[in-house]
Amino acid sequence: MMMMKKKSDAEERGNLPVWEQKEEFIRTLKENQMVMVTGETGSGIQQFVLEAVMDEKPSASGKWLVGWTQPHEVAAMSAARRVAEEMDVKIGEEVGYTVLSEDCSSFRTVLKYMTKRMLLREARADPLLARYKVIVVDEVHDRSLAATDLLGILKRTLISRPDLKLVVMSATLQAFDREYFRGAPLIKVTSGRLLHPVEILYTREPVMDYLESAISKVIQVHTCEPPGDVLVFLTRKEEIEQACSRIVLTLGDQVRVVPLYSSLPPALKRKILEPTPDSVRKIVVSTNIAETSMSIDGIAYVVDPGVSPISRASADQRAGRAGIKCFRLYTEKTFNHFPRETPETFRSDLVNTVLTLKKMGVKDLTSFEFRHPPPSPEMLLMALTDLFHLGAVDEEGNLTKIGQMIQSFEVTLYYH
Repeated sequence: MMMMKKKSDAEERGNLPVWEQKEEFIRTLKENQMVMVTGETGSGIQQFVLEAVMDEKPSASGKWLVGWTQPHEVAAMSAARRVAEEMDVKIGEEVGYTVLSEDCSSFRTVLKYMTKRMLLREARADPLLARYKVIVVDEVHDRSLAATDLLGILKRTLISRPDLKLVVMSATLQAFDREYFRGAPLIKVTSGRLLHPVEILYTREPVMDYLESAISKVIQVHTCEPPGDVLVFLTRKEEIEQACSRIVLTLGDQVRVVPLYSSLPPALKRKILEPTPDSVRKIVVSTNIAETSMSIDGIAYVVDPGVSPISRASADQRAGRAGIKCFRLYTEKTFNHFPRETPETFRSDLVNTVLTLKKMGVKDLTSFEFRHPPPSPEMLLMALTDLFHLGAVDEEGNLTKIGQMIQSFEVTLYYH
């Protein structure tokens, strides 16, 4: 059984942003199959999800699992490690995580963090998700294909499993569609502390070379700004490694420079979570995987070149990672012309999605409850036609043996 830290137990609980709403949350979760929660990442609500589950009758496997999804591997790993520390348990035992590159969980695990793609894998093997009592989808504003597919599949699963609970979370109210979430009750988690707005600074003129400008801005921040770590957004591995080398060459032992991108080995990804001495400033150079979910302690400054391209929502997410200042290496006029975020279902090949739905037994693709439906049913038909020509589905649209084989590889090929 998981225990809170013995030391200053009451004080630790009292400091949780959601503590005053504990009874309201547990009652609401017990009375409803689906609950929406808005509040800051790391609010501490996971402890109350567990408390609500612990007195329930265990599953056939002997225990219930709480599955907590995050958009990216690093977010899942960092959240699991933070919660394990808060609860004074060893990571990989009662609290663990499962990502594509690493499984740090065991038969003792009760709270498991994972990426959305990993839960999709489990759902394909067990459509009822029989081991789980509660699924928490964090960062529900995520508009990736994996997020869209997962939410639709979970809504189907809730119908077949009335005992399964779904909690959807986001830091912003705009993420919730009451109609899509069937009028589920909404709990607003308040932090109970004064939040100082992040100062956002734009360039006066467009920059000619965003990589050079980003490196120069990091050096300027280190030279001119008070203590605090720095998070820099770039677009790909090669740029990140180049920037890291240049920053180290210029600033040397004054800083600890840490790269972060999806193909980085797990051991190196964990380095972003390691504390640095007071005299050393940590500089994290990352792709957009650092935009959401994960909390990197100590980040005071964000450098955002604004490339990828990104949407206004992405730019705001990046600014939200900062504690003091966000340096946008583009003009305010440019920001105002950024597009609103477009769901991935609007612009992606849906072959992978159709494979997943066929594996889950969805016969009528047009009846599937997409959070963000494709703009045209023809997109689904085109994907189905492609699968038919590959021999992955038959004339009735059913998955063939070849389709089963292809489907077993598609997560690695399509989801990211």
